[in-house]
Amino acid sequence: MFEDGLTSRAKPKVMHITYDMRIGGTEMVIKNIIDGCDKNHIEMSILCIESPLGPFASELINDGIKFYELNRQPGFDTRLISKIRNSIKENNIDIIHCHQYTPWVYGVIAAAFTKTKVIFTEHGRFYPDSSTWKRKLINPILNLFTNHVTAISAATKQALIEYENIPAKDIDVIYNGISPLKIEQENVQKIREKLAIPANNKILGTIARFDPIKNHIMMIKAFSQVLKRQPETTLIIVGDGEERANIVDCIASLGIGNNVILTGYKTKPVNYLDLMNIYLLSSFSEGTSMTLLESMSLSKPCVVTDVGGNPEVIVNGKNGFVTANDDVEAFTQGILQAIESIDKDSSMGQASLYRFDLLFSEKIMNNQYQKLYNQLILG
Repeated sequence: MFEDGLTSRAKPKVMHITYDMRIGGTEMVIKNIIDGCDKNHIEMSILCIESPLGPFASELINDGIKFYELNRQPGFDTRLISKIRNSIKENNIDIIHCHQYTPWVYGVIAAAFTKTKVIFTEHGRFYPDSSTWKRKLINPILNLFTNHVTAISAATKQALIEYENIPAKDIDVIYNGISPLKIEQENVQKIREKLAIPANNKILGTIARFDPIKNHIMMIKAFSQVLKRQPETTLIIVGDGEERANIVDCIASLGIGNNVILTGYKTKPVNYLDLMNIYLLSSFSEGTSMTLLESMSLSKPCVVTDVGGNPEVIVNGKNGFVTANDDVEAFTQGILQAIESIDKDSSMGQASLYRFDLLFSEKIMNNQYQKLYNQLILG
């Protein structure tokens, strides 16, 4: 909690600066931070540099959270800097918490030489990762005007050091955190019946947008190999997107359509996640996958690729298996090992829940950010 007398106002003010509040990992983190804060001791708002605001905004607005919507123009929009600066000064903001690189650049320049403190959180990296000499030159200068930098995984921190030229000593790792999912067992059973999944079948699954970076094709090829050893297995893929045609073609070409279910996009896929005996994540690149954390909160063993924050979340052989990136054979073996494990006992699933409670709960994440806000206000 904030101690009495820290500021002349009743409550310090934190403004989150982000692209928008569409449904995604970064946006969920912001929502979780706001939902988890003590509104009697801190006032939070959100400034989106792009339009439209997105679905999460409606929920937060209904909860009384103030939003400031800007319409960033293509290229480097210099007018955005003065707009952010005016918003910071007019609302007497103590801290701006900038989420991802571009909002940080605009935010830190806007806050320069004001009383407002700056936090930059990097939520993930593009694949393949890269930078430019201009960014490596300017980032250390921007960092001088930044009070704290955080990354959502050790791998993301390393990327900031290597590609963005930000000193390691200035970066702390704060893992994403979520609330454990709540399941309606009756609905889960209804979904299984609706999907006509045989009672004896093991269910593998994933929830992700149909984007090339998620590498569904490799997963599907690995699953076709799994079926040769474990024919009583079903793969559920929840999501939609630009890769749909390629995914459908791959399933057809492998002749495994009877064992693969494409559900389409689901706004609340939690009951589909609970159907899964094993959760799969085949991405080329990840920060800290929110759906991976959700699966752990439901005691699911997971099979993931060795990229980004995945090996920090999944301990190979403990709560799942970590396999080489874009390697069909390795992913196949990981799945088979996971199936063998759940056939034997439930210890791997229990290890997932234990690790979630230890490192990735919303309460742990919020406590760390609350401590950081406190330090900056006190400082």
